[in-house]
Amino acid sequence: MSNRLATEDSPYLQQHKNNPVDWYPWCDEAFAKAKAENKAIFISIGYSSCHWCHVMEEKVFEDMECADILNKNFVCIKVDREERPDIDKHYQEVHLLLNRRSGGWPTSIFCTPDNKPFFAGTYIPPESKQGSVEGMGFKDLTKLIAAKVSENDPKLFENADEIEKFIQQKDKPKEATVLKEDFVKNFILQAKNNYDTTDGGFSLAPKFPQVSILQALLTIDRLHKDISVESMVVHTLTSMKKGGMYDLVDGGFCRYSVDGMWKVPHFEKMLYDNALLCDVYTQAYLTYKEESFLETAKEIADFWHNFMSEDSLFYSASDADSEGEEGTYFVYSYDEVYKTLAENGYENIQAMMDEMEVTHHGNFEGENIIRLKGTKKPAYFNDVKILLQNLRKTRAYPFIDKKIQTSWSSMMIKSLFSLGALDEKYKQRAIKSLDALLETMYVNGTLYHTTLIHKQPKIEAFLEDYAFLAQALLCAYKFTQEEMYLIHAQRFANKALEEFYNKGEWNFSNGEFVTKADISDNTYTSPVNIMLDVLLSLGTLLEDEKYTHFAFKTLEYNSYDLGRRPIFYPYMLSQMLRYLKGDRVVKSSLDNLQKNSLKLSSLEYPFVQYKANSENGFMICGDKSCFSNTQNIDEVNHNIKNSF
Repeated sequence: MSNRLATEDSPYLQQHKNNPVDWYPWCDEAFAKAKAENKAIFISIGYSSCHWCHVMEEKVFEDMECADILNKNFVCIKVDREERPDIDKHYQEVHLLLNRRSGGWPTSIFCTPDNKPFFAGTYIPPESKQGSVEGMGFKDLTKLIAAKVSENDPKLFENADEIEKFIQQKDKPKEATVLKEDFVKNFILQAKNNYDTTDGGFSLAPKFPQVSILQALLTIDRLHKDISVESMVVHTLTSMKKGGMYDLVDGGFCRYSVDGMWKVPHFEKMLYDNALLCDVYTQAYLTYKEESFLETAKEIADFWHNFMSEDSLFYSASDADSEGEEGTYFVYSYDEVYKTLAENGYENIQAMMDEMEVTHHGNFEGENIIRLKGTKKPAYFNDVKILLQNLRKTRAYPFIDKKIQTSWSSMMIKSLFSLGALDEKYKQRAIKSLDALLETMYVNGTLYHTTLIHKQPKIEAFLEDYAFLAQALLCAYKFTQEEMYLIHAQRFANKALEEFYNKGEWNFSNGEFVTKADISDNTYTSPVNIMLDVLLSLGTLLEDEKYTHFAFKTLEYNSYDLGRRPIFYPYMLSQMLRYLKGDRVVKSSLDNLQKNSLKLSSLEYPFVQYKANSENGFMICGDKSCFSNTQNIDEVNHNIKNSF
């Protein structure tokens, strides 16, 4: 018999509808019941493609003993963090406060009947580990909590009240620091200190792509030509695309690598990772002209188009697991690869297997993740890839979460427009996707955060939705010069300022949970830093200083942290450099701008806008004046350099 989650749209909640746990979605009814019956509240937060969320469901929420304890003593609430990032953000802050370390998913929160949190964890196994306080299992923990709440244990309720006070405290603004280019030196030093010289990247295992750091380094290299910066970017991007975390067969990146070599991934694929990586590989190609970077960017875009889209809308994620196990769809046995190559007439098969790191013992639980030993794809690989794809077609594809997210979709649309400067088909895809997203998520003057495909959206937008959508619209304007995109971008920026901005500080949400927006680039780029990009672009394109002023106030408010720990705020650092140095605007005819989109995108200076006019040549302008005019596109780069 299904529980209350059966009527919910969220794919994650739907995954739990047949649990024996009497789940509620997030709703007033659940909290009223807890208060009326003096029951503790258990809040479980996760998402549909999360491997450890699946493990906790199997080991805990499907276990009848665990379910009986919960149903008797708790009101249990399930939350999809992708559907309600405001709730997730609030409880991630609770986890950080209680444990003094970042949380993750699944997130497990226990609250008093008045919904005051007092315990936070992540995955909790069903059974306790003997002799370990930290190893208390779910059954023992829930029995203990139930008893203390039932007895109205004064210490537990005092702790909950104290935690609530801490949560409600507001940070005092720090003393402003003068914005200066010297912040870059500190950033490069911090990047070098974190850099893995062997395999690239900026952390030990588990290793995430940290795209914002790569983007900032690209910006710095385009401004200052630093060989050490170039080396970090090129080596990292080259190492990442060798296979493992990058799926060489279907295309697309998995969320992170469990090892330091980018070899063994958690196999879920997220839209935001792939959108941002598509863009950074495109920008790296434009900077260094390494053809394999462009190939990778196109493969990412094609994967999402072929596997993860419908009616020009992008799905949010695919699962790590299929057929009940992690990675089953993605890996190969030695024998099946050898047999396939032999049946298709290949010679020197063992040498090919060695190049693709396919061995008898495997590189993942006895099976093989396809990965290249060298940095270049062998000549045969594109043909062999089709054979490997055909082997996968005999397997169950991982679960796909068909949620449409405004913020994440906007990231991919922006990347497609950037790629479209090199290949027209991606530009056409971007236009179709942007128009479909606006039609789906901007309804009767209200912008929404998420919906299941072909359903009416219900959850209104957060700061990240306004920020990333406005950024995508400005990118659309840059490459099409359609005024309506600029008008929409201004509209959403104005609404974001009205709803979320206060004297340099930004909120992430303003509804049930008023949460402050992070300025650090964590899972993906901070929406505050994307708003800086949007405001500076609008200030330039509309010649309206109020947008530039709001950008400055945001930078000033955060300048103390930015100056001292810029490695945490790489996209903000890039926008600070942009604010200090200023945009350049290339003005020419629409035909000139579009015919020369590749050369214009390859300009060394990273902060360039376009404006179509009646010019036959190319005029270079700043915010107050124009500097030069040339008929020759090949002189534009030189003329921009000479404008400083």
